[in-house]
Amino acid sequence: QVQLVESGGGLVQPGGSLRLSCAASGSIPGYLSMAWYRQAPGKERELVAGITSGGSTHYAGSVKGQFTISRDNAKNTVYLQMNSLKPEDTAVYYCNAGGRGVIGAPVLRWGQGTQVTVSS
Repeated sequence: QVQLVESGGGLVQPGGSLRLSCAASGSIPGYLSMAWYRQAPGKERELVAGITSGGSTHYAGSVKGQFTISRDNAKNTVYLQMNSLKPEDTAVYYCNAGGRGVIGAPVLRWGQGTQVTVSS
């Protein structure tokens, strides 16, 4: 079973930046899309950004122009560069994989996530 390990979260002031990483313990088929999700306290988990094997990206409207997703298939790793962070970006961030050519439903077991807190 592939395990996902997210890292890079932390406490940052509004306007700051963070870069999240998600590494898979095993090999993820290169044709699968990868995505970042987040779950804020009291809210459902939501899709933040996704990237297909071909490099096409999708962003939630709330983060478009603010976040950038990328992937390194050779390293089984996906990244999320987050700029101009706002308090409403505070959440636990998770990665997952799913879909072929599209950002599909997550198919892997969820990792522990990484906490991002934006506060002054």
